[in-house]
Amino acid sequence: MPNLDNSKFHTQGYTVSSTSADAGATVVYTCPANFGAITRYLHISNNNTATKKVFVQFYHAEDNAYHYIANGLSMSGHSVINLVNGGYFNLHAGDKIAVYGETANTMEVIVSVEEYYNPQHKA
Repeated sequence: MPNLDNSKFHTQGYTVSSTSADAGATVVYTCPANFGAITRYLHISNNNTATKKVFVQFYHAEDNAYHYIANGLSMSGHSVINLVNGGYFNLHAGDKIAVYGETANTMEVIVSVEEYYNPQHKA
């Protein structure tokens, strides 16, 4: 059973170098073994002056499949977007958030998750 009393927070920023999908994308978060995670913040910034596209994927470890959170989201130069917008989504052990852009090193990502111990999800 998950223990939400002992949760911890993890925030990380990345410059996205990848321009390809699935296993070739830049992994910005992987939920550790024996934990679950609640994604609280997923912020993307286009650091380029030109309009660029960004692709955000959720890797579901249980069925070994990638699913799009954002597929070719067009962002004008120096714009930002938060994909969570006050909501959240859950990850289980082994699940990942991966990002790639149409051009390398033009997207910045900040992800913040709340991790909680859950021994039922071993991964």
